[in-house]
Amino acid sequence: EQIPSDFYRKGDTIRAVVSKVDMRNNTPVIVLSRTSPAFLERLFESEVPEVYDGLITIRNIVRVPGERAKIAVESYDDRIDPVGACVGMKGSRIHGIVRELRNENIDVINFTNNPSLYITRALSPAKISSISINEGEKRADVYMKPDQVSLAIGKGGYNIKLASRLTGYEIDVYRDSDVDNEDVDLQEFSDEIDQWIIDELKAIGCDTARSVLDLSVDELVNRTDLEEETIKEVVRILRAEFE
Repeated sequence: EQIPSDFYRKGDTIRAVVSKVDMRNNTPVIVLSRTSPAFLERLFESEVPEVYDGLITIRNIVRVPGERAKIAVESYDDRIDPVGACVGMKGSRIHGIVRELRNENIDVINFTNNPSLYITRALSPAKISSISINEGEKRADVYMKPDQVSLAIGKGGYNIKLASRLTGYEIDVYRDSDVDNEDVDLQEFSDEIDQWIIDELKAIGCDTARSVLDLSVDELVNRTDLEEETIKEVVRILRAEFE
């Protein structure tokens, strides 16, 4: 199980993991793999002492061998930056892994249980404007500026495919212009919504009606100090503007 660009001669040293052992004509045949996520995990264990010692946990790895990989890491020690430790000073640790994998691009991100944040990180280097999640269907509609869409999709579609596999969500990307361009500044609702509520919403980056409506009630409750009933009333007022 080789990376497409791998080429070995007889006698060359090969770094790989044992994928399986088959018996053929009563002779054991060992199958090695350089394409499995397990191989990338072992490379990080050998290059990053914090991973080997268990101070950093690898939560998930997805790969298109020889092209791109994404790895989610976390640490229970707040003093450790898991991404920084895996990358190393000026990329010193990850460069060796990249070379071993024939220049496979590796994105290392911080794992989180917050699906919106996890998807946002998984789609890096693209920058997201807003995101709408359907937990029941495990779908995410992601909106971004037109110049970010190609970054989110990536060469051959690898970036968005890997982000979807990493997070477990089916991700659809939309240009901001794909959404109705009509929007209203929150300040225009000051006659119906108290100013302190508007200020609270602006503090989390929601300064227009649609930027608020793009988030679920639960997300708004988690990201602000507003009560659920207050948020529901705000949403009702804002939705009425577009009906």
